Amino acid sequence: MSSNKQKTYLKSINITATFLVAVMFVLFSACSGNKKNLAAAVSENDTLPSMTSFGVNTLISDSGITRYKIVAEEWIIFDKKNPPYWAFEKGVYLEKFDTLFNIDASIKADTAYYHEKKKLWELRGNILIRSQRGDKFQTQLLFWDEKQERVYSDKFIQIEQEDKIISGYGFESNQNLTEYEIKNTTGVFTVEDTAPIMTQKTDSLQNDSIKKDR
Repeated sequence: MSSNKQKTYLKSINITATFLVAVMFVLFSACSGNKKNLAAAVSENDTLPSMTSFGVNTLISDSGITRYKIVAEEWIIFDKKNPPYWAFEKGVYLEKFDTLFNIDASIKADTAYYHEKKKLWELRGNILIRSQRGDKFQTQLLFWDEKQERVYSDKFIQIEQEDKIISGYGFESNQNLTEYEIKNTTGVFTVEDTAPIMTQKTDSLQNDSIKKDR
C-alpha cells in the first residue's frame, strides 16, 4: 500500500472512531436522561393519592367488627407514601362504636389525618367530642391512639359535664372517654356560672390535676 493510500485509510478510521464515540455519548446521555425522568415519574407517583372520594358516608370495620362511621366532604388516601395515611382536609365527622354497635362518642374536626400503620387519628381545628354519657370536649388538637386505646392532647381543652365546666392544659383519657385527666387545670365553673368558652388564661389552679372516673 502506497504512503498516500495508507494515510487516507488511517484518516478514515479516525473519523469513523470519532463518529462512533459521539454516537455512544449521545445514546448514553439519552439513556441517563430517561432513567432520571423515569425515577422522577416514580417519585411523583409515590406522592399522588391512590384514592380520592367525595361526599363520604361510610362504615369502617376491623377484624370483622364495625369500629366507626366516617362522614366527610373529601377523603384522600395516600397508601404509597411512607408512612401511608388518610387525609380529611375539608372537615370530618366520626361516630365511634362499641362492640354492641352503640355510639361511644361523636367527633367533629376541621381537619383530620389517620396514620394507618400506627392506627392513630390526628384531629386538628375546632374539635368537638360528645361522649356516650353526654360530656362535651372542645380543643384544637387531639390524638386518638387505637392501639393503645387512649385519647390525649397537650393543648388547651374545655370539658363540659352535667353540673360543671373544667378547662386546662394537657389531657389524657381512655378511648371511651369515661376515665380522663386534665394535667393543669385553669378553671372549674358550675353550669350556672358564666364560663369563658375556650379561653386560655391561667389562675391559681394551674398546678392542680382534675381526674374523672365514673
